[in-house]
Amino acid sequence: MRKTRWLNNTQPQTLQVAVILLYLNAAFTLLGFGTGGLLPLRLLLVAAEIGGGYGVANERKWGYGVALVAAVIPLVLLVQLSGGAIFGQLLLSLMIQVALIALLLHPHSRSYRRIWFK
Repeated sequence: MRKTRWLNNTQPQTLQVAVILLYLNAAFTLLGFGTGGLLPLRLLLVAAEIGGGYGVANERKWGYGVALVAAVIPLVLLVQLSGGAIFGQLLLSLMIQVALIALLLHPHSRSYRRIWFK
């Protein structure tokens, strides 16, 4: 019987931290921090972050793709919203998004995905 997980401790640390960051980003987006925007866009982003984190934790290729999209879209929105001047909360959000993308694209994460994800 296959067990579904919200966090997979057998994965590399890079993927574990990426999953945690996806869930935290979803919580912050739901509360209205970080990227602004319309409520439907915000809810779609929350669903993508939670779905991506859940998919990565359960070693699904679709989850990895959704997680990458859910990490890149807020980065693009942050850069567009900032208008070139990034200070305070925008700087913290930008650093988290860059760290999330770096964790997902890290060689350990990519090789683990290539070997173990279904």
